[in-house]
Amino acid sequence: MNIKEKDREYIASTYNRFPIEIVGGKGSVLRDETGKEYIDMGSGIGVTSFGIADEKWQQAITDQISKVQHTSNLYYTDPCVILAEKLCLKTGMKKVFFSNSGAEANECAIKAARKYAAEKKGGDHFTVITLKNSFHGRTLTTLAATGQEHYHELFTPLTPGFAHVEAGNLEELKKTAEETKAAAIMIECVQGEGGVIPLDPDYVRGVYDYAAENDIILITDEVQTGNGRSGMLYSYMNYGIKPDIVSTAKGLAGGLPLGATLLGEKVKDVFGFGDHGSTFGGNPVCCAAAISIIDRIDDALLDEVKEKSRYIFGEFEGADGVESVSGLGLMIGIKTVKSASEVVKTAMENGVLCLTAKDKVRLLPALNIPMNVLEKAVKNIKSACASK
Repeated sequence: MNIKEKDREYIASTYNRFPIEIVGGKGSVLRDETGKEYIDMGSGIGVTSFGIADEKWQQAITDQISKVQHTSNLYYTDPCVILAEKLCLKTGMKKVFFSNSGAEANECAIKAARKYAAEKKGGDHFTVITLKNSFHGRTLTTLAATGQEHYHELFTPLTPGFAHVEAGNLEELKKTAEETKAAAIMIECVQGEGGVIPLDPDYVRGVYDYAAENDIILITDEVQTGNGRSGMLYSYMNYGIKPDIVSTAKGLAGGLPLGATLLGEKVKDVFGFGDHGSTFGGNPVCCAAAISIIDRIDDALLDEVKEKSRYIFGEFEGADGVESVSGLGLMIGIKTVKSASEVVKTAMENGVLCLTAKDKVRLLPALNIPMNVLEKAVKNIKSACASK
C-alpha cells in the first residue's frame, strides 16, 4: 500500500485530506512527493509562524533537545520560566499556565474564571458567555463554548454552563449575563473558523467595560489570532483593551505543540497546588522553540505584517470574482463568486496552498513570507477567483 492507502487503513477518518504528501520545503515553499513546489498560504493553519525549516527555530530546538527533552512539571526548567517571563513582560499579564493546544488553553481559562467567580460570588456563578459563530476547540467543554450548532451534533450532552449570544448585540450580552449569573465572557476578536470576521471595536470596548464594571472575567481567545498574526502581538491590542485571561497556541511554538493561558491581575493566584496540571505542558523543547518565535515578533516584523495585509486587501478588494475581503493582519478571508473549495482546488493545482473558513478562502501565510513570494501567490489566487 502507498501512504494514502495506509492512511485510509490506519488513521481515523477525521480528515478529508488534499491529495498531496508534503515531504519537505523551506520558508513559505513546500514540496510534495513528486517534487512539485507550492507556496504555503496556510502555514499549517496559522502554526508555522516563520515558515518551514527556519534555522533559528531549528537551532533552538536542537540546543535544548541535546540537553533534556522532558522532565515533568515536578521540576524547574529554564525555557519554561524564561518563556513565561517574556509573555508576561510583553503583555502585562502576571502568570502563565502552559499546556499543549488551544483547546487546553481555553479549558484552563474556563476553569480559572469559574474558580474565581465561585470564590468571589458563589458557586451559582459559573456560566461562560461566548459569541455565536465562535470556535473555541474540540473537547466536550470547548465544543460547548463554541457558538456553532453543527459542531455540537452527535456529541451531546455537552458540558453545561455556556450561553451563546449574537456578536455585536451588547444588550443581549448584558441581559444574558444577568440572567445566567455569568462568571466570564469569552471572545475572539477575529472569528477565524467562523469566516475570518473581526468584531466591531465599539462592541469590544462595550464588552470590556461591562465585564470590568460587573467583575466578570473577560477572556480573549488568541489561539489563531495571537503571536503576531493580527499585526499586533495579540489581537486584543488592536482594540485598546486588556482582558483578564488570554489563551493562545498555534503559532506560539512555530510548529511544536504548545498552549498558554495568560492570567491577569484578578486571577493570577486563582490556582493552588493540584488545581490544574499537564504532563507535557511547558515542555522544555516546545518552550525553547517558542522563545525563538516570541523574540522575533518585534515592531519591525509587526509593521511588515501590517504592510503585507494592506497589500493583500488592496489586491483582492474589487478583484474579478471577489465579493468581499475581511480579516486583520495576515488572517484574511475572501468571499468569492465561485465556491471557496473550487478556488482552493484551482490554486493548489497551480502551486498555491490555501485554506477555507465557512464559505470563504482563508489566507494565513507565514509572518515573514517574502514579498516576491506573496505577490506570486496573490496573482495565482486572483486568477483562481476570476470568472473567466
